Amino acid sequence: MVWSQWKTDSLSPFLSIFKKKKKKVLFWEMRCDLKRRFLLLYATQKGQAKAIAEEIWQQAGAHGLEADMHCISEMDKYNLETEKDPVVIVISTTGTGDPPDTARKFVKKIQDRTLPPDHFAHLQYGLLGLGDSEYTFFCNGGKTVDRHLQELGAQHFYDTGLADDSVGLELVVDPWIDGLWLALEEAFLLQKEKEGMTSDAVSSSHSAAPHVGHELNLSSEVQNLKLEDERVRSADVLTQKLVEIHLVASAADTEPSLVHSVPPVSQSALNIPALPPEYIEVQFQDTHGENPHLSSLISEGATFEVPVTKAIQLTREDAIKTALLLELDIADTVFDYQPGDAFCVICPNNVSEVEELLHILGLSEKAEYFICVKVKQGTKKKGAAHPQHIPERSTLKFILTWCLEIRAIPKKAFLRALVECTSDAGEKRRLQELCSRQGASDYTRFIRDSNVCLLDLLHAFPSCKPSLNLLIEHLPKLQARSYSVSSSNLYQPGKLCFVFNIVEFPACPARPVSRKGVCTGWLAELVAPLLHLNKNTPDAKGASSSTEKISIFARPNNTFHLPADPSVPFMMVGPGTGISPFIGFLQHRQKLREEHTDWEFGETWLFFGCRHQDRDYLFKDELRCFLENGTLTHLKVCFSRDSSTAEVAPPKYVQDVIRLYAKEVARVLLKERGYFYICGDKKHMADGVSDAVVDILSMEMEADKLEAMKILAKLREAKRYLQDVWS
Repeated sequence: MVWSQWKTDSLSPFLSIFKKKKKKVLFWEMRCDLKRRFLLLYATQKGQAKAIAEEIWQQAGAHGLEADMHCISEMDKYNLETEKDPVVIVISTTGTGDPPDTARKFVKKIQDRTLPPDHFAHLQYGLLGLGDSEYTFFCNGGKTVDRHLQELGAQHFYDTGLADDSVGLELVVDPWIDGLWLALEEAFLLQKEKEGMTSDAVSSSHSAAPHVGHELNLSSEVQNLKLEDERVRSADVLTQKLVEIHLVASAADTEPSLVHSVPPVSQSALNIPALPPEYIEVQFQDTHGENPHLSSLISEGATFEVPVTKAIQLTREDAIKTALLLELDIADTVFDYQPGDAFCVICPNNVSEVEELLHILGLSEKAEYFICVKVKQGTKKKGAAHPQHIPERSTLKFILTWCLEIRAIPKKAFLRALVECTSDAGEKRRLQELCSRQGASDYTRFIRDSNVCLLDLLHAFPSCKPSLNLLIEHLPKLQARSYSVSSSNLYQPGKLCFVFNIVEFPACPARPVSRKGVCTGWLAELVAPLLHLNKNTPDAKGASSSTEKISIFARPNNTFHLPADPSVPFMMVGPGTGISPFIGFLQHRQKLREEHTDWEFGETWLFFGCRHQDRDYLFKDELRCFLENGTLTHLKVCFSRDSSTAEVAPPKYVQDVIRLYAKEVARVLLKERGYFYICGDKKHMADGVSDAVVDILSMEMEADKLEAMKILAKLREAKRYLQDVWS
């Protein structure tokens, strides 16, 4: 439901409460000079939490408030132990439910068991967590900080908001920020009352009013309540009166699209975000010099440039998805890994897309010019700094190729900035709609869900001519792509293998061209000369004279590893390319069995699934070998698209196969204290497997489902139920 769909009568109870509060606040402001500072902390991994904190900082000024904003890692610039003013925290989640890297020291500090339970009893705070419900530990970064602050005595002055990137962060973020200002007014009022500075009349009025935290229940069911006060209307958002513009459209255009709107959006007055202040200045220099090494773009650790020595297509040409296996030579490096680890590939944007973007911007002739990026003098942006992912000096083409995620889905703040670069009135209006509250559903449908990027927008709105500095300000860092290791260094010394599907984005009305994934498309093109078609085993002989190299860096997984005790049984669930880490597991186990014949080894299970047995059964020959030599005890496979003539149709999906072996699953997990590993798609597989395991535990233990869910939670906590999943 979008903002414009709420009826006035449904809001009347809330508005009446808020009007009373406004009168009370205004009365209080007339009586004394209220200190109006609050501490604003953010913890970000990819920049989203920081961008939201900057939005809060910008809106604060319009409310007569001073937001003292800092990254949560800058612990020398704030002190929660002595903080008397309200604290607002915006924090994202990374990895498998971890706080961002910037919050690690902070989290470690508040996890100190020696701190007394009233350590933060003086602290009033509100927290906004960012996450993705496609992953198991949704918003766990925010939840972790929230829980520890509560355990140390801190009190909420405003309900915690949990924003879900899988449906759109703005669905929670926007109303949470809207309600924040009244919550802060309430907190300031309480602060003054505690200081004994409030008159009897105001005290009486306040005691009768319910806590604002209860009025603004930001659970996902009620996040679209539109609660505005006059200052938000006049200063925070630009309320645009309906402009008499008729978009050019045929009579048949009764359906909305990326470039065309219909009532009520097309006839609404719009609430659009405030214009983000510019803060970057770009200076073109000469064409002399060298671009920085790719390693300088990475802060996560040492990078290694390694040759690709083998490339094999694991699927048949008529398979729905194309899976490739690449082998890297790491013998001359100190790169080390364990089966189950992941690593990252530093990849560029597509060359054609970079050239197309340069052409649209009118900068093709300056592609090889070096540019200097500086912070604009006199900018109004709080804490403006040189973007860390932009080199001090490099060519324009290098920045667009290696530094900026030009495929990123544009945020609403970016759309708002693009409005100012658009000359056509109809196009300008539509961009305003897409970044407005009233156009929230259109934004989700035509931009977010359609994977529209900057290039698509520039084609759809040809009068939009953004400046280069605007792109650097709004396009995020081009992230390295993570892949699971599909080999064992013990089994294949000096080699590292990994498997991936070539990601395909088919054309759609909002994006009329099909595209391949940024990294998988690049890798496929890079190794095309090496490719050996229709070879579904890495034992196939391949050319090793390749000079193609890629840059990688380690991303160790601290938990997704083989059991330390080889006698412990384990089960693996990995349909499709989810089988990748388990090939490394089995290679490692086979080598250990060969080297330690006197050891006791537990049984191993693999549940594998694919669409067609003869098209995309990955590692079929290798799995047969693992079975024959005893490395793999049980192999259970299913094929979701193959037809069957059997009287009883075979199971189609791995979660269905697992249910057939309920007693064995319960025995391994409960009696033998075994391990259970899942790798692959979360939404369409891992959640289904978890549901199957819960049902099995419930049935085999004769317990209700809630009790079974608690047991599964304990298995997760004990690191015996492990997932390596993606959305």
